[in-house]
Amino acid sequence: MDHELVRLRRAAAMIHGAAVAATRADRAADRCIRWDGDRLRFGERSVSMANERRIWVVGAGKAAAQIAGVLELKVGSRIAGGVVIVKDGHGIPLEKVFVREAAHPVPDARGVAATREILGLVEGMPEEDLLVVVLTGGGSALLVAPCPGVSLDDKVEVTELLLRAGAEIDEINCVRKHLSSVKGGGLARAAQAKDIVTLVLSDVLGDPLDVIASGPTAGDATRFSTAVDVLKRRELWSEVPPAVRAHFERGLAGSEPETPRPDNARIAGVQHVLLANNAAALAAAERQAEDLGYETVRLTSRLRGEAREAGRFLAALAWDAAEARRPACLLAGGEVTVTMKRMGLGGRCQELALAAAADLRGLERSVVLLAAGTDGTDGPTDAAGAFATPLTWGRALASGYDPEKGLREHDAYPILRASDELFITGPTGTNVLDLYLILTGDPDA
Repeated sequence: MDHELVRLRRAAAMIHGAAVAATRADRAADRCIRWDGDRLRFGERSVSMANERRIWVVGAGKAAAQIAGVLELKVGSRIAGGVVIVKDGHGIPLEKVFVREAAHPVPDARGVAATREILGLVEGMPEEDLLVVVLTGGGSALLVAPCPGVSLDDKVEVTELLLRAGAEIDEINCVRKHLSSVKGGGLARAAQAKDIVTLVLSDVLGDPLDVIASGPTAGDATRFSTAVDVLKRRELWSEVPPAVRAHFERGLAGSEPETPRPDNARIAGVQHVLLANNAAALAAAERQAEDLGYETVRLTSRLRGEAREAGRFLAALAWDAAEARRPACLLAGGEVTVTMKRMGLGGRCQELALAAAADLRGLERSVVLLAAGTDGTDGPTDAAGAFATPLTWGRALASGYDPEKGLREHDAYPILRASDELFITGPTGTNVLDLYLILTGDPDA
């Protein structure tokens, strides 16, 4: 079985690689941006660039620098300046746009300083110039400007509480919008530019513009009451810092301004362009799997819920696929969550894989499950995710680990490392949620 599993792992890595390549931010931006006479086109959108109009570039996210780099190549002579904020280790050298690195997923003072740079730039730019905003996954934590009366430490504490509680990304962003001067349409409200184009690489299920990077140029349908409901539903209202609670209470009383709604005139004029998303990654993975000879089934692009439950669900599908005795690839995309009861080392994809490994025990046919982020990062680790096979659990035990304890304590990383099941890619230049795939059978048999 070992030889067959090695072959399946290699095929799984190729399929994941195809999904990443098809959604890389630089390639997606290159396909989207082009000149059409004196108009600059962004996909189906276009802006007049007559009279030597200048461009300012700002944004945030793990792949924001790659998009800014394409803009420099395509329209470099028109770029007056800019600032983009990326996660540590995701920066690249640019000529006209400053690249600032900051912490993710919990924001730090560098993110605050860089966001202030962006706000100062957009507030002072000439009205007749074009503002291009680039947003990719991770933008919410990187583009950070706490509202008056709330400190960065307060926001960090709230973010950590929400992450540990297993809150969904839209819940986290709803709360962060109402603690921010830039999220939830705040950036667009602050900008002086008459024309704003926002280029988006989606890391959110369904691609909602108001949720991706917490929607700094999109209208916000949530209210202070929505954010308070999230905290109460997650049983965090009494745990958040007093300054946060006081700010929300002022918001409920109408003493703090709400975020601009989608029908706000300033917001309605922003042109949003979607560069790539999880559906594009799944389509590319499907093509690659079929080219390798696998009968391919796309399950969903909206997998969510607790990582361990999703892992066991996928393991059940893997049993069925293996017992069918034909080459098969099952594909899914999405983003699961982990409700932290103990603080271990790992990530949502690693926890999913370890949970799947528990239920793959006893399967006597070769099958490989791969759960991995498209951005190359899974939790605070160097792994994009992990593999699971019928042998994974036994290898963990043979290495001296207790995988049941690892699941209880959310400590999958050391177990999967000892079992040689980690999937490591490094930064990929994209971020379009996670990819989950199951492979079984030999197309060449």
